[in-house]
Amino acid sequence: MKCSKCNKRAIIEIRYAGKALCEEHFKRYFENRFRKNIHGKFDHNEMIGVAISGGKDSLTTLYLIKKFVKRADVVAILIDEGLKGYRDALIEDAKTLCSRLDVPLYIFRFKEEYGITIDEIAKKRRRRGICSYCGVLRRNLLNKKARELGCKKLVMGHNLDDEAQVALMNFIRGEYWRMVRMGEEQGLIEHEKFIPRVKPLRTIPEREVVVYAMLRGIKSNFVECRYVHEAYRAEIRDMLNELEAKFPGTKHSILRSNDRLVEILKETFVVEEMPNTCKVCGEPCAGEICKACEMVEEIKHLK
Repeated sequence: MKCSKCNKRAIIEIRYAGKALCEEHFKRYFENRFRKNIHGKFDHNEMIGVAISGGKDSLTTLYLIKKFVKRADVVAILIDEGLKGYRDALIEDAKTLCSRLDVPLYIFRFKEEYGITIDEIAKKRRRRGICSYCGVLRRNLLNKKARELGCKKLVMGHNLDDEAQVALMNFIRGEYWRMVRMGEEQGLIEHEKFIPRVKPLRTIPEREVVVYAMLRGIKSNFVECRYVHEAYRAEIRDMLNELEAKFPGTKHSILRSNDRLVEILKETFVVEEMPNTCKVCGEPCAGEICKACEMVEEIKHLK
């Protein structure tokens, strides 16, 4: 197969765009979308935090932020949930790239912050899937630590697959208040303690992130969390992958539809998601106590 831009051998076929690209043209295609997605998102000389896990998406995001955002201080923030044998290896990958890019890396651990690891929670008799605990506690810690480090923006590595999956789950569940906060402009609700999010990979499919990461020598060992089978999201992921294979562009269509719905919902509903401050930890929340503090208290009583 020949590259659609030149006569070189194509390394990837992008069916939703009707093209095939060689290595050089693919890297250019990938980076142009990234640059478009961060255009106008950062101010000069502000502190930017990049949330990294050690996985392909977040490390690719960090690599490109350093490549294209020149007039800003960049720090990497990694949350160690305590996934033995999984997070340990990813932390090493994160350290390697941060050293290569000369980016300060800050690691915060569930054990130190909450007194328990995800592996320990998984062993308990619980009413929620393990991913629910992990997601809420990670988000809480990321926002808190990014603010303490002085970050004005928190860059996330969520790709198109991630965004399409969440959009579809929110729609199926009828959770319009979650849909509103998913728009392209993150941090819709103003709160002095909430750090606005930026998602530069949100229009780029996971498959392309994998290829780019390998080409740039960012990440070549891809592993999956052992608890992924517990997540409802895994079912949605498999369904979307099947639809994308049959109907290229499905994931992009879902994201575009979601973004349009966000604009409509913003005009229709008064969003009161984070008007308060948690009376336990002081973080932004919708009610009197934030979800993270509710979960921490719940965990204490699990057998």
